[in-house]
Amino acid sequence: MAALAYARRHRRPLAALAAWSAVEALHTFATGYALARALDAGFLAGAPRTGLAWLAVAALAVVVGAFGTARTYRGIAALVEPLRDTLVRRVVTRALYDGDGGAVSRLTHQVEIARDTFAGLLMVTRSFVFTAAGALAGLFLLAPVLLAVVVPPLLLGLALFVATLRPLARRQEAYLAADEALAKELGLLVAGLRDVAAAGAEQVVREGAGARIEQGRRTADALARWSLARAGALAVAGRLPVVPLLAAAPWLLGHGVSPGALVGALTYLTQSLLPALQGLVHGLGTSGSRFLVVLRRLAAAPPEPGYGRRPVPPSPSAPALELRGVTFGYGAHADPVLREVDLTLPAGGRLVVVGPSGAGKSTLTGLLAGLLQPWSGEVRVAGVPAGSAGAPARRVLIPQEAYVFSGTLGANFGYLREDAVPQAEVTAAVRAIGAQALVRRLGGLDAPVVPGELSAGERQLVALVRAYLSPAPVALLDEATCHLDPAAEERVERAFAARPGGSVVVVAHRAGSARRAEKVLVMDGPGTVSGTHEELLARSALYRDLMGAGEGSHPPGAAGDADGVDAVAGPGLAGDGGHVVAHGSVRQVQAAGDLADGGALGGQ
Repeated sequence: MAALAYARRHRRPLAALAAWSAVEALHTFATGYALARALDAGFLAGAPRTGLAWLAVAALAVVVGAFGTARTYRGIAALVEPLRDTLVRRVVTRALYDGDGGAVSRLTHQVEIARDTFAGLLMVTRSFVFTAAGALAGLFLLAPVLLAVVVPPLLLGLALFVATLRPLARRQEAYLAADEALAKELGLLVAGLRDVAAAGAEQVVREGAGARIEQGRRTADALARWSLARAGALAVAGRLPVVPLLAAAPWLLGHGVSPGALVGALTYLTQSLLPALQGLVHGLGTSGSRFLVVLRRLAAAPPEPGYGRRPVPPSPSAPALELRGVTFGYGAHADPVLREVDLTLPAGGRLVVVGPSGAGKSTLTGLLAGLLQPWSGEVRVAGVPAGSAGAPARRVLIPQEAYVFSGTLGANFGYLREDAVPQAEVTAAVRAIGAQALVRRLGGLDAPVVPGELSAGERQLVALVRAYLSPAPVALLDEATCHLDPAAEERVERAFAARPGGSVVVVAHRAGSARRAEKVLVMDGPGTVSGTHEELLARSALYRDLMGAGEGSHPPGAAGDADGVDAVAGPGLAGDGGHVVAHGSVRQVQAAGDLADGGALGGQ
């Protein structure tokens, strides 16, 4: 049904391809028929000029057929390239929404397999159909009895070949599945090489990767063994018909079949049908099974009506985010980045995540987006597990470097919506995010977007408007405002906080984001804590240091500090002459005379 629907959508290219294929097949018909007439009416009848004239007709038919062949390539391209574009969009959509680990293999390998094999299938199938039609028509015009000799073994060989297609398809699918699994395994391995070396896990990794490679070899061997069946089918369909034709030659010559017709029949078999059969058998036997398998696997990607999917509404009582005892690390023997983290963000809430580089902020975002799976514990987004099929429709992720595609500005804005977005809603979103200047500069919502001509901040504005218009109730901003100035950043965060029915998680790089948040999560490995801005100033030394770094000076120490000294030493402390330090388990002010080198401190 899908093939028929595709054919209906491309009727004109198909009609043009059929017309030029008929022109191409003219030389097939003329080769055997003109040769038979050249012998019977020309050379054998003592009329060499007539014979030469028929040979000239055959040569002219070859020229015309070559012109038809050249024109068929345009029709092939008109059918193949739209299929490739559709498959690429489906694969990219699946990768963006589901975090598909096999997307690299699908995009770089399987889509190209589908494109190339579809083109090859069109060529060989078209060639066989029109070549066979021309050859059988020529045999009928030469002597109808020739069909009774040639057609039965031809049909037998084709039947044997068709019987091998299903086993070949199964072996081909197993081969592609093994290739996809190997690509995914190697992708994870390359990302964790440092942890593998640090943990001394080379042998374990070698064994795991070796097993995947061995599995791929076994599936390739099985595919090759079944491919041998093609040779048998080709022998029966393409070469066996010559045997009964030669064996019946005396009888045929005695019952009205001319010598020229017999030579013409041999020409049709050996010069036309056999090459066309070879192309069909090799094309369908290898490319056909690969195409069906790849198309079935790629069809698992979600469809893209209106560039988006309709989310399942979350339960009204479900929190926006829940982390229950979540532990995660990169590599089985690496130290966990997150350890036993518990966190709940109510629906409509706003969470800001802060911490030094490498503390796990982007890792947390990956867990919330379902791109990473925790070692233990559970991550839920709007009431469903973060890695489940329903989770992608409930959250939208805006990374530090957002994706903008070629197309209109309005299409970029509405990419995550299933239906067309009303212009008034788009205008309100542009105003809320502060992207009016960008829309004016580009020339409106219908203006074309050239991603390379946008600045990093402009690309982020496009992505932020797109996310704002998304129906997903949870927005994850992973340093998504890093290319904006502080005022624009504050506007974006307030817009997402006020988004109707929405919750927002902000991975922040400025202190102001934390001060504006309802809840702050401080990432510090085992010392990860959460609370309000005021609570964390009292409880977390790291948070006080981060807030001080964001303002250019450190705030006063917590009320529990007897000496009123910052928990983490740093430059710029009030009244600090350069000798305030953190010393051991008890914080002290070190006297000038205790310092080893008073000169380095200006005599203090």
